[in-house]
Amino acid sequence: MSQTVSIVTLGCKTNQFESAAMSEQLGKAGYRQVAFEDAAELVIVNTCTVTSATDSQSRNLIRRAQRMNPDSRVVVTGCYAQIAPETLAELPGVALVIGNEEKKDFLDRLTCLDSDDTQIAVADIRQVETAETLPLSSFEQRSRAFVQIQNGCDAFCSYCIIPYARGRSRSVAVDDVVKQVEALSAAGYPEVVLTGIHIGNYGQDLQPQIDLLALLQNIEQSTFSGRLRLGSIEPTELPDALLDYVAAAEWICSHYHIPLQAGDDQILERMNRHYSTRYFQDLLNRIRQRQPLAAIGLDIITGFPGETEQQFAETCEYLDTLPFSHLHVFPFSRRPGTPAADMKGQLPGNVIKERAARLREIGERKLSAYATQFVGKTLEIVIEGGEDDGRKKGLSRNYLPVWIDAAGVEQGDCLQVVISAARSGYLEGRLV
Repeated sequence: MSQTVSIVTLGCKTNQFESAAMSEQLGKAGYRQVAFEDAAELVIVNTCTVTSATDSQSRNLIRRAQRMNPDSRVVVTGCYAQIAPETLAELPGVALVIGNEEKKDFLDRLTCLDSDDTQIAVADIRQVETAETLPLSSFEQRSRAFVQIQNGCDAFCSYCIIPYARGRSRSVAVDDVVKQVEALSAAGYPEVVLTGIHIGNYGQDLQPQIDLLALLQNIEQSTFSGRLRLGSIEPTELPDALLDYVAAAEWICSHYHIPLQAGDDQILERMNRHYSTRYFQDLLNRIRQRQPLAAIGLDIITGFPGETEQQFAETCEYLDTLPFSHLHVFPFSRRPGTPAADMKGQLPGNVIKERAARLREIGERKLSAYATQFVGKTLEIVIEGGEDDGRKKGLSRNYLPVWIDAAGVEQGDCLQVVISAARSGYLEGRLV
């Protein structure tokens, strides 16, 4: 009987991509994958370390795996493993700790699991100069596939540990990206998402140096036949030439995810974010001029050290003026090892929680107003997994969930639907 394995993933889409790649390799090696609750013989925890809370969540998952099956062997990888391997190696049941770069040959490293001593294989990732993406030919969901085009980050925002956990910004070669996109399209995936830690910096480390626009032009000239979605892009890395190209390209989803992080210039400066609120507002207006109905999602951190009640109030007023559709709110959490963790003016948790709730209310109002515009319009959706009361959910190009009658509809179907109603957080539609 094959050995059972379970993979638990925390954090970003890059981690999700790498977990999917490891899952595929484990399946080819004969492992039988089961749910985490089924107490597998081998448990792989792909950790996140964005906040101390995610560190705690990773440790709790490791302890749960050991409690459910005392004989299980736990392998820990991901960003927390990269930053604090010794801490994780001391937890009961942990047999192996590997860094992010070591994921590419993790199968070979499983041979040491029979050792009585916990093994640590974590190299200095800041010394890594090239990106080697893990091979991946299929995804559990048939609706969307992810392609990792870049890894690492050189930004060093004052609240963020990721440059130390992922290393310097490194781009996957253009030909490798295009081949992966073509292969996934040929395999029947209707949507491909370009992902990475800092994709707006794509190609700056390659020889010859190129950029994200050049990569998109190469994909356009390939055999790719689906729709493409861009991952998160920094506001300073969306030049007019790129905006013009995306606006004219019907095959690229009209959806931008742009981190704002703060609605006050002083806080942006302390965050080491290199733009102003005025610059950001101008950027969103330039997008709206080109694509009036494009989805624009923002990230914002509330409760940053020193944030006054007046600065928070002005942030709320500022958000009300911005033409965005989605708001992702992150309560500030001290991350040891970052400059922000030691800044003066740390706010109490109850204040941060209250401010986050108020920002989410603004986000809900913005999303509702945005979604209402599409009632009576025709949208293209790709059917995702899951079913509710005889209906299935699809995702539109502009990142709106749409529920339709599920009769004769399968996961991965690309359909035209007429929007009949806008509800709280989603749309309802019917097939054309």
